[in-house]
Amino acid sequence: MAIIEPTNQEIGANRKGKKYASSTRLWHWVNLVLITGSLLTVLINSTLFDRSQRSFVKGELMSAGASVSDNQAQAVTHGLEDQVWGKHIYFGYGLVALFLFRIIAEFFLPQPQRLFPKIKRAIQAYFFLKKEREVAKHELVVKGLYLIFYLLLLIMVVTGLLLAFDDYTGIPKDINHSIKEFHGFCMYLILGFIVLHVAGVFLAERKDDKGIVSDMINGGETNIKDDFLT
Repeated sequence: MAIIEPTNQEIGANRKGKKYASSTRLWHWVNLVLITGSLLTVLINSTLFDRSQRSFVKGELMSAGASVSDNQAQAVTHGLEDQVWGKHIYFGYGLVALFLFRIIAEFFLPQPQRLFPKIKRAIQAYFFLKKEREVAKHELVVKGLYLIFYLLLLIMVVTGLLLAFDDYTGIPKDINHSIKEFHGFCMYLILGFIVLHVAGVFLAERKDDKGIVSDMINGGETNIKDDFLT
């Protein structure tokens, strides 16, 4: 579990300043809200408005004095499910916009704060310079996980858009069903990443790397070290 802990250490940092840019912090917290909202809509539809709830809806309506058939109860359940999926789609649009924002913001970040330069510095420190190898190893693992997370987000964005505009894409129903299944599978992988991320932050806060959450709120400050990677 230790390998997924975030760290306050910066490889090769040599100047004071904000560790996390405002755009990165904004993306982080808004992304949290949108992913949480998206997952909640899935949870609601998979529990409250699942097909198995048709008998419950029928029983409640009949208790209220209505004469309801199985098909009518199913139509009610399906209608409520569609309402929730509508909210899910809006959360998805938000994730699309936020993903594009993250890509664009990357080009405007200071070079030391960009993802790929960080990975490059970690590779240099670990394999070539062989300095601060433990920090470099940790950086490589964490940033590698972030790359996987971004790839999963890209897949979720693309497959989500294909599902949202299935009436216009002309994709056959069987392929569209496979896209939906893959979309849902990637959602569980993202959920797993979130669990690992939260666990890593919790462990790091209890050990030496305290203040990670506050740094992601106020930006934090970089450490002053020998600039051996420039």
